[in-house]
Amino acid sequence: IPSLKREMRNLSEECSLEPVTVSMAYVYFEKLVLQGKLNKQNRKLCAGACVLLAAKISSDLRKHEVKHLIDKLEERFRFNRRDLIGFEFTVLVALELALYLPENQVLPHYRRLTQQS
Repeated sequence: IPSLKREMRNLSEECSLEPVTVSMAYVYFEKLVLQGKLNKQNRKLCAGACVLLAAKISSDLRKHEVKHLIDKLEERFRFNRRDLIGFEFTVLVALELALYLPENQVLPHYRRLTQQS
């Protein structure tokens, strides 16, 4: 899990996503872990879908920026974009459509990320 989070952070930096977006992706990912939704087969898809959902909800991305992010996710995590798009909905359902997070859940990750930079 720590290595996946590191990959999520590195990819987000490559795509110029804000630290708050990465923080949200971490919270989504941790919620999936706590629900027991993660396994060896889907962990990279989960991480990718969390980054994609966080970017869509917290950033003002244009269509070509979303496509670029999906390309990077596909390249970094080595999965098919069709699988990612399908899994995005699975993650959304697992999170019970609760993509807007309370500040107290995001802030610890945000602080850590900004201190590391």
